[in-house]
Amino acid sequence: MIKIVANKNLNHHFIKGCALHPPFPEESQTAIFALGCFWGAERCFWQQTDVYLSAVGYAGGTTTNPDYRSVCRGNTGHTESVLVIYRDNHSTDGHSTYRKLLKVFWEAHNPTQGMRQGNDVGSQYRSAIFCFDDFQYQTAVDTRDIYQENLHAAGYGAITTEIIKTADFYYAEDYHQQYLAKNPNGYCGLGGTRVAL
Repeated sequence: MIKIVANKNLNHHFIKGCALHPPFPEESQTAIFALGCFWGAERCFWQQTDVYLSAVGYAGGTTTNPDYRSVCRGNTGHTESVLVIYRDNHSTDGHSTYRKLLKVFWEAHNPTQGMRQGNDVGSQYRSAIFCFDDFQYQTAVDTRDIYQENLHAAGYGAITTEIIKTADFYYAEDYHQQYLAKNPNGYCGLGGTRVAL
């Protein structure tokens, strides 16, 4: 089971204006992705049409209430992650919004790099998908298997992405939220493989 640990001290979403913490709209769905430095990763998702809001935080570790400094030391087990609240609008091609978010996830980074993403090295930069239900889990596995075939054809190795059903998500500090909207010239180390899902 995935648990979101609320943080009432956060400001509203810098772009969308809505509250960053639960409760979220009843019709919305929740996803969590980790794909390297969360500054650039969050921007990939807030730009998507069906995304209600995004927030950055820490997930997949064993330490409760981690902060940026402890996560960067690499001893918490947490990844830099993005919480995505979205509306699940099924399109005419039969693909769910979640599948479209997975396409963004796979194509925005290199999921074969293990404990790093580009120049960012450490366990906090590893690739992971945190699944809220069986549908998300199976869709993540299915798209991973498809993407693995495409990566192999392009000369890449094995995907190291973790697909996880149980984790706690802790919000990162306010200054990290929507960082690249607040700092347009800020660092983004994400680089995909140029291989399509």
